[in-house]
Amino acid sequence: MHEPVEAAPGIFVLPTFLNVPGVGYLPVNSFVILSEEPVLVDTGIGIEQDAFVKALKSVIDPSELKWIWLTHDDADHTGSVQRIMELAPKAQLATHALSAFRMILWCPLDLHRVHALTLGDRIDAGDRKLTAFRPPLFDNPLSTGIHDEKSGTVFSVDAFGAILAREETDLAKLEEKEVQQGMSMWETFDCPWVHLVDREKFGKSLEAVRSMKPSMILSGHLPMARNKTDLLLKVASGLPSLPPFVAPNQEAFSQMVSAILSSQR
Repeated sequence: MHEPVEAAPGIFVLPTFLNVPGVGYLPVNSFVILSEEPVLVDTGIGIEQDAFVKALKSVIDPSELKWIWLTHDDADHTGSVQRIMELAPKAQLATHALSAFRMILWCPLDLHRVHALTLGDRIDAGDRKLTAFRPPLFDNPLSTGIHDEKSGTVFSVDAFGAILAREETDLAKLEEKEVQQGMSMWETFDCPWVHLVDREKFGKSLEAVRSMKPSMILSGHLPMARNKTDLLLKVASGLPSLPPFVAPNQEAFSQMVSAILSSQR
């Protein structure tokens, strides 16, 4: 885990990075919104639970959380959910209803604490309303993004993610070419359906993000992006034209495993 970063007044990024051998670094972010009713967005990866809780505590006492918003039930977003639910006994778990039902297959979960979200729902966090929306790119059909009108922030789940050549928490420090290459690599892998889309409908889903007029886009897998909407939408619009992702074969997989084991010695 890296140290938390204040992306905007009262909005913190809890960043970590996964080293993908021979490929690069994948940002994995969770977020804290210090609203009147504080919100934690996602709970990190399971192998870093202690570090995640420490990072969270440096921003807020978990017992003060009123909402835990799980954007979807993938392992890199739900790693510490059980522990955080214990540390935040007054918090409700806001997530897609089917995410909650799927999670009880592997994680003890008090369903009475679940606030089931549908697209367009608004969570009242006291000093702001958080609106649920479907991101234009996703690897999980239960993905639920967040639009915070007060701060102008769009939490885009896995959309606009990127695999990077180095660990970086601020998109402004990357060249446009790095962003384009990193997004192309990540999104063609994460959204293998993107080359099959109806281009007109896909374009409308991207324009829906523009219509939110975000001052900042916070993706689960991208450095914080302030005033970079045009760039991110431009890169995303070209994704359907890219070749489909091809998974590593056994030989490539073995090489990646060897690299991972070597790095752990």
